[in-house]
Amino acid sequence: MMNLMHWRLVLAVVDAGNITHAAAQVGMTQSGASQAIAQLEDTLGAPLFTRERRQTVPTALGLRVADEARAMLGALHRIQALSREASGAEGGTLRLASFPMVFSTVLPPVLRRFRQLHPAIEVVSLEATDDEVETLLAAGTVDVGVVLNAAPGRQVCPLGQDEWMAVLPAAHRLARAGSATDLAALVAQPFVLATGGCSVHAQSLAADAGLAIADVRASVRDWSSAFALVREGLGVTLVPALTLPENRRGLRVLRLASPLYRSFGLAASAQAVGSPSVRALFSMLQRDDKAG
Repeated sequence: MMNLMHWRLVLAVVDAGNITHAAAQVGMTQSGASQAIAQLEDTLGAPLFTRERRQTVPTALGLRVADEARAMLGALHRIQALSREASGAEGGTLRLASFPMVFSTVLPPVLRRFRQLHPAIEVVSLEATDDEVETLLAAGTVDVGVVLNAAPGRQVCPLGQDEWMAVLPAAHRLARAGSATDLAALVAQPFVLATGGCSVHAQSLAADAGLAIADVRASVRDWSSAFALVREGLGVTLVPALTLPENRRGLRVLRLASPLYRSFGLAASAQAVGSPSVRALFSMLQRDDKAG
């Protein structure tokens, strides 16, 4: 039995390239999304996706089906818009892009509240690196995106800030020296470079301070991989506080002696800055900011 959720899921998987991320976007569990895709493929009698390591890639048929599904859902949205216009109800679509860490920590309560206040506005989420977010905003492909360290004068709705923290093996000599460490001393150690899919990371922070990481033993995108390598004694790392694991066994977390922060906020594309959906989101954030 095929329904709209199946087609939304197909598009989410095509866009995200990952069933886990796609499931989160459409409000399903990972196992539920996998079962739904399997049922759809069984109904159609042909595979829509192939699984390659951590990616889920559409087959030739999957791409054609996705194009038809996108057209079908687009027609449905236009019908819904006509209905809302006729009844005077608020509605629309809000396309939002962010890098993974903010999607998993900061945005969920924001989007829950937005959906409660504006249930007729559909939020379409897209996961991207911070550089890709800027590209999507510039092209008008998304309406709003989470940006890092916005330049002075740029119109951004603040979402918060995050402190950079040093993470070392528990027995490391710097871990025994106190509750803080110098950035210069940290980057002089064998290093596990974690990026989280962002261009702002330990290497760029070191460069901004006129330093260089002397010995990069491993470079990983996933924060949990970095913590595992640090536990094994491969090196030290520098990560945003929001990424720190609950289980810190085998790790020692230190502040930097001269703290460094990264700020993040929502920016609108030039094409969408005045749209009702964007205005509704920014108004909610501004109200929440004043209330806080």
